[in-house]
Amino acid sequence: MLDRRHIVGGGLAAFASLSVAAPPALAQTKAPVKIRYNEVLHSRLYAPAYVAMAKGYFTEAGLDLTMSTANGGDKSMAALLSGAADIALIGPETTIYVQTSDSPTKARIFCGLTATDGFMLVGREKVDKFDWKALKGKEILGFRPGSTPLLFLEAALRKNSINPQTDVKLINNIGVPARVGAWLSGQGQYAIFIEPDASQLELDGKAHFMASVGETVGFADYTAFMATEKYIHDNPSVIQGWTNAIAKAMKWTATAPAAEIASTLAPYFPGVNPQALVAAAQRYQRLKIWKATPAIEPDAMDTFQDILIQGNVLDPRKRVEFQNLVLPEFASKAK
Repeated sequence: MLDRRHIVGGGLAAFASLSVAAPPALAQTKAPVKIRYNEVLHSRLYAPAYVAMAKGYFTEAGLDLTMSTANGGDKSMAALLSGAADIALIGPETTIYVQTSDSPTKARIFCGLTATDGFMLVGREKVDKFDWKALKGKEILGFRPGSTPLLFLEAALRKNSINPQTDVKLINNIGVPARVGAWLSGQGQYAIFIEPDASQLELDGKAHFMASVGETVGFADYTAFMATEKYIHDNPSVIQGWTNAIAKAMKWTATAPAAEIASTLAPYFPGVNPQALVAAAQRYQRLKIWKATPAIEPDAMDTFQDILIQGNVLDPRKRVEFQNLVLPEFASKAK
């Protein structure tokens, strides 16, 4: 709820005083700073960001957002580097790639959002206790090659002594819009789906939850807010205000009833089954997929880069030091 200031006066004298004082006070009021915000995807995984919008936390911080969706990490980073966006929500891998590239413009992460991967492993048959070894020799509907969902799934498999290249058959050639249809048509014995698709498939009796990929892999910040080094240098108060708004949204999202989270998100996702939204919120809360604070720890970034290296998308010689990726001071000062 927006902070409202009430002026209590007494009689005509107070009213006259207010009338005289009002114009200078209004003249000193700062206009909100316009922010061109680019999100990599439009996803329920990013709930705290939508909460900050819905509850006016960005407005309280003096920020006026215009949001666009890139539908791709490369496109979102391109918008940032070209000056078409001021702040972007993308996976940390994009910043890593830019830091190790020849691009004269560099981006830095200043605020975390998700603590780990948000995909759920589902199967066709219900089991009392899932064992990852049950996946050996099976077909799994994965994600496009080189994508973070696939890299995190492969990391979860390796963590359970399963070789992603030889022990399972990963189906990685299905486009994102066609994945649910492919599953319903019978492709794969197991699959990974993000929320609320996983919950909706369960509600429909078409899939059963097996495990959380993110919980299996552990904390490795999956998506974060970033801006170019120049923008951060020139606009530190904007970056701090943004981080403060996200911190406030995270605090609310961590403890709010799942039904209230779902109703807050509903306007941003028209047509999505409210039951699935509630189930998704419950699961993400329970698994702590949403970060509790905007701070990013060095160990989490090390784990993230380990996953990229093991997935053969990052040369180990190009690992980037934490201090060259993340600017932690804004999260440490977040109110």
